[in-house]
Amino acid sequence: MYSFLANLLRAEPDENLVNQLTMLDSDDSPIGKSIKTLSKLATSLDLPTIRDEYVRIFVGVGRGEILPFASYYLTGFLKDKPLAKLRQDMQKIGIKLEENVKEPEDHIASIFDMMSGLILGKFEKKYSITEQKDFFNKHLAPWVDLLMRDIESSKIAVFYSPIGTIGKEFMEIERASFSMNVSG
Repeated sequence: MYSFLANLLRAEPDENLVNQLTMLDSDDSPIGKSIKTLSKLATSLDLPTIRDEYVRIFVGVGRGEILPFASYYLTGFLKDKPLAKLRQDMQKIGIKLEENVKEPEDHIASIFDMMSGLILGKFEKKYSITEQKDFFNKHLAPWVDLLMRDIESSKIAVFYSPIGTIGKEFMEIERASFSMNVSG
C-alpha cells in the first residue's frame, strides 16, 4: 500500500498508472470503497483532467493548494528541521535518494517509498517491526493524518479525494498495527 500511495502522490499520473487503476476492484471496507471510487474515476475522467488536478493541488503556479512535505506540515516552512532529521535517519539506515528525484526527501511519496523499503528489506538489512514503527512514529505519524484529510477534502480534488481517504484509512490501520505489543 505504501508503494501504491507513493506512485499516486509522486507526480502527475501517466497513462499506464491510470489504466492500472481502472482494473482495481475491492471489498466494502472503507478503504475498499475508496479504491472502487478511484477505479471508477480513473475510468470516467480523461488523463489530461487527472494530470491537471495533480498540478493544481500539489504544484500550482508558484505553489499548489497542498504542499505534501513533512517540514511544511510540521513547521510551516519547506526544507526545515524535519527534513534534516529525516536525512540523518536516512544516513543511519543506509537510504539514498534516487538520482532522478527532484523533490526534497520529506515529500510524502519519498517517505512512503522509504516505509515500503523498510518493510520489504530493500535497504542494507531487513528492518524489524520495532524499527519500522520507530521510523513511522518519527517521520509520518506527526503529520500524515492531516495531509491525507487535506487531500480528501480539497476543493479541487475529484480524482485525488479518494486517494486521501485511502491514505487516511491506511494510516489508521498502520497506527493500530504498530500500537499492538509486538516485538521483532
